[in-house]
Amino acid sequence: MSCVRTLLGVLAALAACGAVAFLGYCLYFDRRRRGDPAFKRRLREKRRAQQQKAEGRGAQLWDPAKNEKSQELFLQEVRMGELWLSRGEHRMGVEHLSNALLVCGQPRELLKVFKHTLPPKVFEMLLHRIPRICQASS
Repeated sequence: MSCVRTLLGVLAALAACGAVAFLGYCLYFDRRRRGDPAFKRRLREKRRAQQQKAEGRGAQLWDPAKNEKSQELFLQEVRMGELWLSRGEHRMGVEHLSNALLVCGQPRELLKVFKHTLPPKVFEMLLHRIPRICQASS
């Protein structure tokens, strides 16, 4: 029994020494790395590149002219869909409403609105058309 305690004590001491050695190793190389002038230069270049990339991506995501055109197209397709549905042409109405879904920024929300506003038959036709829309946009 005392042999097991001694062995556990030795193992615990070795583990503590190993942890202290590893911590010292990490601190030494971290200080060496931070003191290197090339490291600081590379870090600044990397941050600048990331910032420029993020700015480029932001400009790409928000293009007011493109946004206005897609919004106009969306509203036009919804109007055309409503017009065809009011005339009783369900197939043409569903086609235009599916085009509006394709252009819409939040298609799930639009589907919820369509579910409450469209007749069940027309909404079902629209749901059957969604896989074809997804294939066409891919």
